[in-house]
Amino acid sequence: MSPQPLFVAASASYAANCALGGSVALGLVDTRRIRWVHHALYIATCTLAATAAASALLPGAGRDARIRAALALLPAAVPLTLVPRVSARTRAHPLVALTAAPFFAAAFVLSRR
Repeated sequence: MSPQPLFVAASASYAANCALGGSVALGLVDTRRIRWVHHALYIATCTLAATAAASALLPGAGRDARIRAALALLPAAVPLTLVPRVSARTRAHPLVALTAAPFFAAAFVLSRR
């Protein structure tokens, strides 16, 4: 099993969620009537990240790459867990969300090796 699709999907979902959240914060997009989209992207990001990390447990080809990528992604669980508990109306919300970026980037790169 190739690890790439799971880690690519998790990273893309995270990037899309950050792009949407940043656009809203900058006033470029108004999501007052469709706030659920940001929440749905967050749920998709968490689900994809957990699935990608869990892929390290599966046997088969590419397992070493999956393990390395999963270990790189695991620390992202901390900011992903904390971000819903931080008010979106504060500067802390995007800062907490962005602390996951290096882990998603590292997992993306490691999964492609």
